[in-house]
Amino acid sequence: MRTYIALIRKDADSDFGVEFPDFPGCVTAGASLDEALAMAREALALHIEGLLEDGAVLPAPATLDQIMEVADNQDTVPALVPAPTAKGRAVRINITMDENLLARIDETVGSGERSAFLARAAAVVLQLDIAERYGSARKARRRVVRKVKAKGKKKVKRGRRKRAVAKKTKSRDRRVRRG
Repeated sequence: MRTYIALIRKDADSDFGVEFPDFPGCVTAGASLDEALAMAREALALHIEGLLEDGAVLPAPATLDQIMEVADNQDTVPALVPAPTAKGRAVRINITMDENLLARIDETVGSGERSAFLARAAAVVLQLDIAERYGSARKARRRVVRKVKAKGKKKVKRGRRKRAVAKKTKSRDRRVRRG
């Protein structure tokens, strides 16, 4: 597993800032040191994911000596941040679920897309759980929702359309029963 050096800066009137010399533009911050390091792991993962999607080659990690030779880096604290591992192979599992919940999932995405939907949902929940621990839940929730919508945009739209039709049908049924 590759690890990259993050540089942590702290001024008296600011949060802990984190930057990666190997990835210019990959920066983040946190109110505490623990939050800053957690945000650094997330920022590095998102930055690397974007580079790989664009077909870029990841740079080799610079050594601590190379990074600390730069005068601006003298007053920083270095920290090692592991690069995210590549996606693993898909593994078949057997789960138990409420049949009504399963029916709602199938209505939304179709039974052929069930596994992909559950995997995306699990990834979203895990990312939100990490973000809530470090106080950045609202920002992370928006980012994750945007990311999920971008990946499955057509499927999300189709699911919304089905729900909208189902709502209209339910409201018509209520009117017919009342009327």
